[in-house]
Amino acid sequence: MKKIFPLLLISAVALAQEGGDELAAPTANTNAHRVAAEVQAFYDQTDTFSARFTQTFYHGVYQRYQRSAGSFYFDKPGRMRFDYDSPNGKVIVSDGSQFTAYDPGEDGEAGQYVKAPVGDSSLPRAFGFLTGQGRILDDYRVSLLDARRYRWSGHVLELRPRTSDPRIRRILLYVDGDARRPGVVHRIRIDDHEGNRNKFEMRRMRFNRDLSNSRFTYSPPRNAHRIQ
Repeated sequence: MKKIFPLLLISAVALAQEGGDELAAPTANTNAHRVAAEVQAFYDQTDTFSARFTQTFYHGVYQRYQRSAGSFYFDKPGRMRFDYDSPNGKVIVSDGSQFTAYDPGEDGEAGQYVKAPVGDSSLPRAFGFLTGQGRILDDYRVSLLDARRYRWSGHVLELRPRTSDPRIRRILLYVDGDARRPGVVHRIRIDDHEGNRNKFEMRRMRFNRDLSNSRFTYSPPRNAHRIQ
C-alpha cells in the first residue's frame, strides 16, 4: 500500500519560477493593511464559496512537484470540502470541528484516512478567512511583496502568524488588482518550516450559492485504514 505523508493530505504547492524569501520586496505597511482589510471585508460578506482548483505540492526535501485538481466548497462557520478528480480521488472535509482526509488505495487496496481536530491541520487555518474562523489582521503580521517576482498582476499579500505555528511559516494571498474587485483572492500559497510550499489556484469561483449540509459530512469506506 502506498504511504501517505500527512502534508500531502493537506497538500498543495509552489511554482518553480516563483521566488523564496530573498525575492520578497515589502512595500509600505499601511498599503498591506489596506489590502488585508479589503480581503477581510469581501469574505465577511460571503457566506458560501466554491471553485475549481489546481493544486501543486512542492516537497522541499525531495525537490519534487505533485499536481492535482478538483473542486472545493466553503461554508460558514468553519466548514470546507475538497473533492479531488480521478484518478487521485482524495476527499478532505471539515465540519468546523473535525477534520477528515481520505486517500483511496491503489489497485483495489483499501484506502487510508486521517481524522483529527481542526486545530491539528494547517489547511483550515490557511483558509480561515473564507470560513469565518479567522481575522487576518488579528492573526497575522502582513506585508505586501513585489508582485512581479511572483508573476502576478495584482497584490501579493504575505501573512506571518503573530504567534508561533509549527505548521505554517507564512501564507501568501494573490489578490485581484482590479479596483472593481477589491479583496478577491485568486491563489493561496502555504509555506511551512520544512521548505515545502503549497499553492491553490482557483477558477470558476462562485459566491453565496446554496450548499447542502450533507456536503460537509463524510465517512471513509469501512475497509479504509485510519493512520495517525
